[in-house]
Amino acid sequence: MGALTEQLGSLTKEQAEQAQQALNDALAHRAALVEEAEALAAVDPARAQWKQITAQLDDVFARWQQHQHDGPRIPKNEANELWKRFRAARSTVDQHRRAFYSELDAQHRDARTRKQELVTQAEALASRGSDAIPDYRQLLDDWKNAGRAGKRHDDALWARFKAAGDVLFEQRHAESAAEDEEFSGNLEAKQALLTEAEPLLKATDRVAARKTLTGIQRRWDEVGKVPRADVRRIEDRLRAIEDHVRGLEDAHWKESNPERKARQTGLASQLEDAIGKLESELADAQASGDARKIKDAQEALDARKIWLDALGS
Repeated sequence: MGALTEQLGSLTKEQAEQAQQALNDALAHRAALVEEAEALAAVDPARAQWKQITAQLDDVFARWQQHQHDGPRIPKNEANELWKRFRAARSTVDQHRRAFYSELDAQHRDARTRKQELVTQAEALASRGSDAIPDYRQLLDDWKNAGRAGKRHDDALWARFKAAGDVLFEQRHAESAAEDEEFSGNLEAKQALLTEAEPLLKATDRVAARKTLTGIQRRWDEVGKVPRADVRRIEDRLRAIEDHVRGLEDAHWKESNPERKARQTGLASQLEDAIGKLESELADAQASGDARKIKDAQEALDARKIWLDALGS
């Protein structure tokens, strides 16, 4: 009988220890859930990803409810204290989320109002046709700086804004096509002038080259515009010819520049004087038979003669 009593007492003690351990584990589990919620509440609202945080907090709350249903009963005081902390964290997250979306809604309203104004201004440009394209591009810059109006409103407003621009660009395309057709004959005429002018690329007579080029330039201007896509190509070809003729004139000016000629004349005179002196020194050195003086005088004389020849050329 005594052994049975002792066994029962031991079993009761073991059960009590197991129950206490289960309670401790339950308290630790609830506390960990509270800490998860508080960590979410501590996220900087300006950097928070609210969809993700909301989903995470919902998951923590679901685990709280599941543990409350399946886990051991927790003493009221401890349970209330943990629940207060959990509820405060949820409340903080909810306040931050509401404030964030409230501010976002205000930003969207302001952007929506601004973009509606831009749409109205863009649609009013239609009557001016392609001339209004620069103004439309300015409105497009303003649109990019207006901010987000919310996807649903943004898409609808952008569709109207883009349609207003399409009207202008389609009109310019039509005008360009008409111009290209009108100016195609001008292109043929200017290509013929280029064929006539390009032999000047090999010209050396600056006067004749300038006279021929001036006549071609006059006729070039009289021909008028060419299709937009061909402007740069043919203008570059003409510019190459003009550069060559200008180069001939620049070279002539350098050669005939009075100041340059005066400098050349003065330098030539100095060189001629130096050559006469060096020839005399060389003759003296040769008479003396001093090899070193002969060598120095000859090298100096040869150098001055080379300079004089170069100046003359």
